[in-house]
Amino acid sequence: MASGGAASPADAGSRAAAAAWADAHLGGRAEPPFSFALGGRPSTDLLAQWPVAAGRPERRGPLLRRSLTYRQPGAGLQVRCAAVQYPEFGIVEWTIHLRNAGAEAGPILSDLQALDVRLRHGPESELALHHHAGSTATPHDYEPRRTALPLGAELRLAASGGRSSNHDLPYFNLETPEGGVIIAVGWPGQWAARFIRERSGDLSVRAGMERTHLRLLPGEEIRLPRIVLQFWRGQRQRAHNTFRRFMLERNPLPGAAPPPPLLAPCSSHQFGEMVGADEASQRQFVDRYLQEGLVPDCWWMDAGWYPCGGDWTRTGTWEVDGARFPSGLRAVSDHAHARGVATLLWFEPERVAPGTWLDQRHPEWLLGAAGGHRLLDLGNPRARSWLTGHVSGLLEAQGIDLYRHDCNLDPLDLWRASDAADRQGIREIGHCTGLLAYWDGLRRRRPGLRIDNCASGGRRNDVECLRRAVPLLRSDHLFEPLGQQCHTYGLSFWVPFHGTGTRAADAYGFRSTMCSALIPCWDVRRPDLDYAALRRLVGQWREVAPCFSGDYYPLTPYARGEEAWIAWQFHRLDLELGVVQAFRRPRAEAPALTVRLCGLEPGARYALTDLDTGLRQVQTGAALAAGLELALPERPGSALLVYRRLGEG
Repeated sequence: MASGGAASPADAGSRAAAAAWADAHLGGRAEPPFSFALGGRPSTDLLAQWPVAAGRPERRGPLLRRSLTYRQPGAGLQVRCAAVQYPEFGIVEWTIHLRNAGAEAGPILSDLQALDVRLRHGPESELALHHHAGSTATPHDYEPRRTALPLGAELRLAASGGRSSNHDLPYFNLETPEGGVIIAVGWPGQWAARFIRERSGDLSVRAGMERTHLRLLPGEEIRLPRIVLQFWRGQRQRAHNTFRRFMLERNPLPGAAPPPPLLAPCSSHQFGEMVGADEASQRQFVDRYLQEGLVPDCWWMDAGWYPCGGDWTRTGTWEVDGARFPSGLRAVSDHAHARGVATLLWFEPERVAPGTWLDQRHPEWLLGAAGGHRLLDLGNPRARSWLTGHVSGLLEAQGIDLYRHDCNLDPLDLWRASDAADRQGIREIGHCTGLLAYWDGLRRRRPGLRIDNCASGGRRNDVECLRRAVPLLRSDHLFEPLGQQCHTYGLSFWVPFHGTGTRAADAYGFRSTMCSALIPCWDVRRPDLDYAALRRLVGQWREVAPCFSGDYYPLTPYARGEEAWIAWQFHRLDLELGVVQAFRRPRAEAPALTVRLCGLEPGARYALTDLDTGLRQVQTGAALAAGLELALPERPGSALLVYRRLGEG
């Protein structure tokens, strides 16, 4: 088990609540958990009159699969809800598929909501929604937020520009006096969610695509965003840790193992991405990292390896630049492989620049006006088939192990401008499902292929994308310590594996960037770098990196300012191992901070080691939960402590 923990991360009450909810909403006996309008009539009026077939729950290993299908009487519309229960996590998820089985175009479908439920609460119940900022390349990406929901309150959250975690993160935790429910929206595009507290006390929750007004053509089928609900009781942070375990253990596609920690240096900051790089420079960097004992897991080759005339944004000709790489990138990857180092290669296939191969040869595959950057329409089967074959062939021919998918273009306006008045939303649906199908196609052709999901640094971190890929670069706001601390603090509530870059050679700066994937950007050609210090810091990262996939506990409030301390803990129950990180920021007056560790067994003994001083102390879990003082005389300063369970007594 990748993250460790008990066989059932959710308690019995949470599991029972999820099972009861699934029986009530997916058994065909009550209102379904989704809604739409057909020809202007709400589905709440229609579905009660339509024949419904509720499939018997089918157990497949630890999962329960069930389906719910409605058929429009005398017409062609079929609405199918495909659901999966994860009993050990207290989770139910589903996707909605709508198909026109008739011989003519159907009436207008509008206001398609993948989630439309009413959560019953009395008017006296205090409700609050915990949600997070998305990524917009600022120090405050992934900032935790709490919004109270008194009677009459309404809160709207949404993506921006058609990328799912641009502006708002599509994960929410509704906290009630008894517990709560986590809600995740899986959709690479433009989702929107509304939370309305009724005067009765009930909470109405709706989530789906932001705009839909379309008719389905004969034989046409579409799907809506994936919805994940997790029911929980007790402590809110335990619920987040249950969700983190779900993301590691059950959310990957079948056969996909949780990713190991990754050290993946690159030379992008020395060569202007890769536009100034060549075969010799890439081989030199790999060798220099190895010579200095900074052993990479993977060598990262970023944008600009294709013919681009010195401008990496000229994407659309996906061939290796033969002038700089006469033997192809294979010469670099073979060199790395011979030394035990994997390779990663950057692509941005959705954005097409003027004058490139795709722009000239297949303008019919592109959305947007000629003369500017356009969008490769992944909803076009011909375009997607070509891209899948071409990219998988490049990966094979060039010996690439990790595929990096970037998207630096907001697609929403291009989708909407390309839709007819009676087909609003159809381009977005085609592109989003096409993107997922493209990634799935790459993995079918290259089993075991690891995919990095970037999108301008962390702007597609929804649950559907993270089922297939990991964010090795969680934000394009890089290096600056306070921002990196804030990113780790916020994103770790939801995503157990994420990465960032580092240029720091000091403990405070380097530790601010420590997470599961680390991308060093040191110019190792320089003889004046303190390589002994870098080896020590990388060694410390190697020691603690396995902990980052464990349970996460913030030990201080979230803080932006330079006058604060910030600290957190990661705990691997299966390894009986954990790490504590703390930072005294530049203007923090207090020289010490007392933290209370979480997740430890009160009667067990733990050996706690300060990785700076080597000082080792043994304390019980109860003592560490009561308070551990961290003293840092310097500011800024950082503490990095590792603990391991010794046994009872």
